[in-house]
Amino acid sequence: MAPSGPRPALPALLVLLAALLPGPGDAQTSVSPQVVILPRGGSVLVNCSSSCDQSPFLGLETPLTKREVLPGGNNWKMFELSNVQEDSQPICFSNCGGRQSTAKTFLTVYWTPERVELAPLPAWQPVGENLTLRCQVEGGAPRANLTVVLLRGEEELSRQPVPQLGEPAEVTVTVLAGRDDHGANFSCRTELDLRSQGLELFENISAPHQLQTFVLPETPPQLLGPWVLEVDTQGTVVCSLDGLFPVSEAQVHLALGDQKLNHTITYGFDSLSAKASVKGTAEEEGTQRLFCAVILGNQSQETRKTVTVYSFPVPKVILSEPEVSEGTEVIVKCEAHPRAMVMLNGVPAQTLGPRAQLRLKARPEDDGRNFSCSATLEVAGQVVHKNQTRELRVLYGPQLDEKDCPRNWTWPENSQQTPTCQAWGNPSPQLKCLKDGTLALPIGKSVTVTRDLAGTYLCRATSTRGEVTCEVTVNVVNLPSPQYVMVVIALVVTAAVLGTAGIAIYLYNRQRKIRKYRLQQAQNGTPMKPITQATPP
Repeated sequence: MAPSGPRPALPALLVLLAALLPGPGDAQTSVSPQVVILPRGGSVLVNCSSSCDQSPFLGLETPLTKREVLPGGNNWKMFELSNVQEDSQPICFSNCGGRQSTAKTFLTVYWTPERVELAPLPAWQPVGENLTLRCQVEGGAPRANLTVVLLRGEEELSRQPVPQLGEPAEVTVTVLAGRDDHGANFSCRTELDLRSQGLELFENISAPHQLQTFVLPETPPQLLGPWVLEVDTQGTVVCSLDGLFPVSEAQVHLALGDQKLNHTITYGFDSLSAKASVKGTAEEEGTQRLFCAVILGNQSQETRKTVTVYSFPVPKVILSEPEVSEGTEVIVKCEAHPRAMVMLNGVPAQTLGPRAQLRLKARPEDDGRNFSCSATLEVAGQVVHKNQTRELRVLYGPQLDEKDCPRNWTWPENSQQTPTCQAWGNPSPQLKCLKDGTLALPIGKSVTVTRDLAGTYLCRATSTRGEVTCEVTVNVVNLPSPQYVMVVIALVVTAAVLGTAGIAIYLYNRQRKIRKYRLQQAQNGTPMKPITQATPP
């Protein structure tokens, strides 16, 4: 009877154990089937028989669970072996007339591995470095027919037999990681090939593991920022790095001292740039570390710079009095940071320091004068500047200078003119110019000049600080009428034309007389004398 499970076509194999006194015609024991391959836990029927012509004693020696099936015959018995877990060699034996003989059957158990597992891959694998893939196989038989295939996706990387010894058995292969491996799935597969035994190819595959490869250049990131930063002011920090892969997976850490900076990242093809605003505080005054790290995979590149946070208040310009009367002494002071150097305009060059002072006696021309204090402070090798300006107000009485208020005007009658007269003073004076105490000269307004405008005006400038007066005279002249001017121009033009014509006629007649005279002299044979041409009257 055939065993349970797949029944291969097996080559004949007979192992005979001879009796004590072998010889021709001795009875022999045989077993069927002689070679069996069956799945683990399977069952098989083994037929033991003898060539003894008597009724031999037949049996099956095995540690396996067995039972005799069917009634059997005089010289054969059928046994069922069940729950076969491992390879075994049951022995059929017979006793014929006191002589014993045996025969073996060879049972081979097959089973696929209980565990096929790819060892965990690195979280990140640098591009260009070797990666070792390890596949662990637990169980599986027969090992001679068991192969491990290491895979990248569907691509076969390696095919190796499973070691006979070791549990679990391990098969490895080393590959060079590349950019194309980023995001690829790696796995391993076992193949139990029993096709030569009339069975099939049994496969088990591990769970896939995804690989992440990366490139982080050895160059540190470039860090740009304000290396000196004033308290309560903002600056911009930029951290950038090229040659990253995959750039979208890169992270940036930016910090000033213990203050983490919120940043925005702009990605390029293989580069990134992180930008952040940084603000100096009074608590951070002094030297602080500006730190940038670009993190990719399990590596990072870092750059550190030093930032000096400083305090530099605007210098103070102090006027002893911001508004003074003419002739009053004024003290102007300039004060700045103790380590600063100041310059006050109007102060002669002197040893620089944090203070400067100027004394002056207020004059009208000092009204509106700006006093500027410029302070410089050296911070970490850089010079920073601050300045402040204050205006001085000088109170003085009205002034009517001739250059600003001309004393005499002569205008043609019927022309358009604008009288100008500027009075100066602080506070600004009021100005009026009157003729005969009633008729006002329209200062700053365009007027048509008439004879009524002529005369002498008294200009008076008044303010709370006094008054000043001057006289201005307006002269109106009568020019010829336009018709008269046209007649004169016509007469002049006519005289010029006639004069030019008379000269031309005179010159023509004179040349004609000279030619006639020369002709007569030539006819009479009289030598000719040079004639000097007189200048026409």
